Amino acid sequence: HLGKHQQHLCVTHAAPVRAQRKPSCKSSSQMPDADSAQRMADVLVSSRAAACVNILGACNSVYRWQGKVETAQELPLLIKTTRAAYAQVEALIREHHPYELPEIIAVPVDAGSSAYLQWVAQETTMP
Repeated sequence: HLGKHQQHLCVTHAAPVRAQRKPSCKSSSQMPDADSAQRMADVLVSSRAAACVNILGACNSVYRWQGKVETAQELPLLIKTTRAAYAQVEALIREHHPYELPEIIAVPVDAGSSAYLQWVAQETTMP
């Protein structure tokens, strides 16, 4: 159990700071193959909805779909964005994802490197 003051700290090389200005968030989704993962990452970054998308290695997903337990190999995406840009991230995933019901979730980033969070905000803002 973390103490009250430890709950909002990140372990980084620089002292963590509370997210300021445009609060950041990390979103995730799952893609069925490398080609669709790359296309989704390109769409999200080129549109400035995300500053960065990590395409992770393949994993096995086990889930219930339409009353049956299914298993599929998928590639997770970690999407670095801001809360202000999240609606655009969600809309682009819905538009370009091959699944009928894709995973689209986001969690707030409460703290992190000030320089990194500023970069995320800068890269998700239209010039």
